[in-house]
Amino acid sequence: MARATALVSPNIVETDIPQRLDRLPWARFHWLVVVALGVTWILDGLEVTLAGSVSGALQRPTGLSLTDFQIGAAASFYLAGAVSGALAFGYLTDLWGRRPLFFVTLGLYLAATAATALSFNASSYMLFRFLTGAGIGGEYAAINSAIQELIPARYRGRTDLAVNGSYWFGAALGAGGSAILLNPRVLPPQFGWRSAFGIGAALGLVILFLRRSIPESPRWLITHGRVQAAEASVSEIERRIEHSSGTLRPPSARKLRLRQRSRIRLIEFGITLFRTYPRRAILGLALMASQAFFYNAIFFTYALVLGRFFAVAPDRIGLYLLPFAISNAIGPLALGPFFDSVGRKPMIASTYAISGVLLALGGWMFALGWLNAVTLTLVWTVVFFFASPAASAAYLTVAECFPLEVRALAIALFYALGTGLGGIAGPLVFGQLIGTGNAWQVFAGYLFGSGLMIGAAIVELAIGVKAENHSLEAVALPLSSVLESEP
Repeated sequence: MARATALVSPNIVETDIPQRLDRLPWARFHWLVVVALGVTWILDGLEVTLAGSVSGALQRPTGLSLTDFQIGAAASFYLAGAVSGALAFGYLTDLWGRRPLFFVTLGLYLAATAATALSFNASSYMLFRFLTGAGIGGEYAAINSAIQELIPARYRGRTDLAVNGSYWFGAALGAGGSAILLNPRVLPPQFGWRSAFGIGAALGLVILFLRRSIPESPRWLITHGRVQAAEASVSEIERRIEHSSGTLRPPSARKLRLRQRSRIRLIEFGITLFRTYPRRAILGLALMASQAFFYNAIFFTYALVLGRFFAVAPDRIGLYLLPFAISNAIGPLALGPFFDSVGRKPMIASTYAISGVLLALGGWMFALGWLNAVTLTLVWTVVFFFASPAASAAYLTVAECFPLEVRALAIALFYALGTGLGGIAGPLVFGQLIGTGNAWQVFAGYLFGSGLMIGAAIVELAIGVKAENHSLEAVALPLSSVLESEP
């Protein structure tokens, strides 16, 4: 196969690497990318669900004797760690590459989640939750950017939604596992909640081995002056796919010219986001902040609602979270293909709006006392069937809409801003509202989350980006691109 990556001047390279990656058929290589990298969301879902499921056990003397406020604070510590990790590791991902950070961030998560099982008081528990969140936050930046750059354009929407939606397979695993491990007939109460956190560490160890087969992003390599490495990486990907799928069709004749540079200054990052793409910056913030509040406020504290208002025992919490998690996993799988066929704008706007309306309706019925633990769970199951693809689409939008050189840091920044504005405050606020025992006060929180989602739908309709079936370079031209007429 002829290669078409070459220097046309001492510091300008002409390449067809993006076209070669986008024209590939779906193959086993892409499944490996999805499994080995997409586990990030499984781990996050596992962590969040475990923390919610064991909250009742942690409030008992056999746990750590935590209060409602400390449970909410621990959730906020986890999110604060995720924000910090996303920003720090997001910057390093754009600087050092996607692949090195695969292992650093996963290693931090493994160590921290194992340490969580050894927590001895409220302070240590919150510290370890912060470090666990830092590992997960770093994973978001490195993994989202890599998946975007390795998956062909025509599959990018559904794949990204499915991968982000896999969070809920982790949630289901956490719900099912905690229901067993928190059962006093299986393990003594003082050991059950500690054993639950071991699930994440065990899963992470397996994934470390799978990631050894994932190459560095050829797109990242070519924009950082590593021409030979980029050519070798894309050639190896083509060889693996040709071996499993047969002869590959040739890429388009269009080529991209890039000026070679090793790094992007932070001032250029700021200019890119807020001067070159200000509308996209507003869009990303609106989508990320609204879904972060929506999810973190409701899901982090759902176990508290079940215990406070419906007297559900701690060892039964996981059984209520399990159908909730399954619905969240099915939503992106069922609706994901429409984000590539129908389009980004109509699907993102409709899923956000439907989620907001249903949340307000469900919260109103809860406040009126019309629901019990089972029927409230069923209502949330319907709500989050639509909310799950909506939330996943927020990450898809941010990852698609900014240039390759700053993609990971852009993902990290908007994740941090969205989580800071909508996620960290949510569990703290809802922890207080639930602690009052007043259903109408809890409903006020639900109503606020509903308004945020509907507002985000309006923003999407107004300034959303039609990125479906377009290459990443067509959606956002690399900062290092040059005109063909330049010497």
